[in-house]
Amino acid sequence: MSEHYYSKKTTTKSEEKTWSYELRGHSLSFTTDHAVFSKREVDYGSRMLIDAFTEPEVEGDVLDLGCGYGPIGLSLAKDFQERNIVMVDVNERALDLAKKNAVQNNIHNVTIKESDRLQGISDYTFASILTNPPIRAGKEVVHHMFEESAEALVDQGELWVVIQKKQGAPSAKQKLEELLGHVEVVTKQKGYYILKGTKV
Repeated sequence: MSEHYYSKKTTTKSEEKTWSYELRGHSLSFTTDHAVFSKREVDYGSRMLIDAFTEPEVEGDVLDLGCGYGPIGLSLAKDFQERNIVMVDVNERALDLAKKNAVQNNIHNVTIKESDRLQGISDYTFASILTNPPIRAGKEVVHHMFEESAEALVDQGELWVVIQKKQGAPSAKQKLEELLGHVEVVTKQKGYYILKGTKV
């Protein structure tokens, strides 16, 4: 079986690298490694999602679903220090890196947990959920993520998704409308869409 960044374990040899990146006006230091998503820089889609996100009006935690080594969750935790940011991933190496990156950026308002989609955090509810979903895992997996996210949102909670048009943005928007009721395209650039669904 081939390994992917959404695999639980990896046998790929570790070769960590540390670099800095500015997100939401904060210079953050990231340690990355083989077998994690976008190890050389914060990918364009995630940067768009980070920049577009606005703090929810409702109370509650924020979830970074599929956090990888942590750029989305950690940049938001730095910005919204009164919120607890929950960060989950199935990839054990990515989670270890996310924990290391939280420490090296002096970020304390995060909870980092192993979870396949939302199965490991079924007792949580959220004011906002953000995801740059693993398109290569297939449409069925991605839509299951949307379904579980919709269940976990509080009333008026928001699901933020970045997805490319050629990788299913129209069908993703339709799925979110079915699940949540109200969906808007917050922004689109270079074929990437930022979708925000609000639970009504």
